[in-house]
Amino acid sequence: MKIGVIYGSTREGGNAEILTEEVINSLPDVTKIKLKDYHVKDILDQRHELTGFERVEDDYDQIIEQIMDCEVLIFSTPIYWYGMTSVMKRFIDRWSQTLRDDKHPHFKEEMSRKQAYIIAVGGDHPRVKGLPLVQQFSYIFQFIGLNYKGYIVGEGVKPQDIFKDGKAIEDARKLGELLKKRVQSK
Repeated sequence: MKIGVIYGSTREGGNAEILTEEVINSLPDVTKIKLKDYHVKDILDQRHELTGFERVEDDYDQIIEQIMDCEVLIFSTPIYWYGMTSVMKRFIDRWSQTLRDDKHPHFKEEMSRKQAYIIAVGGDHPRVKGLPLVQQFSYIFQFIGLNYKGYIVGEGVKPQDIFKDGKAIEDARKLGELLKKRVQSK
């Protein structure tokens, strides 16, 4: 079972990344995609144009190719202003284009065979105020057909604050063990 992690942080080694690493540190065959390292342009909404979407010259297709091989996707993002980061949102917005891309005629069907988890870290009572973010992801997953399996929300603002959140660290380790068992049973 191949696992793909889509990191939405714009900071290297941030709290969301640290928490996610707690999940995947003992798992084999993990594809790590740090969106900040790719150039992904904003979507130009051409859904209703007769000619459809024009090809976009950026790194987006490289990311899609990497996640298509994965059976589990982990969306890892800091909570910025009570939502996902701009790089994560930009990436997901582009799915509208992929749904109509002749290079991926079965995108929705292929996504429906994958499992999805959310890992988010923020300040200002994130276990309550981060729930709209979790809900937003769950609606996205529902629309695209991803099999939504759960989330972990942690609290942290300053670098390495996440280590003070024992519940989030423990939840991450439990998820890592669960995924490890699934990998071993394949």
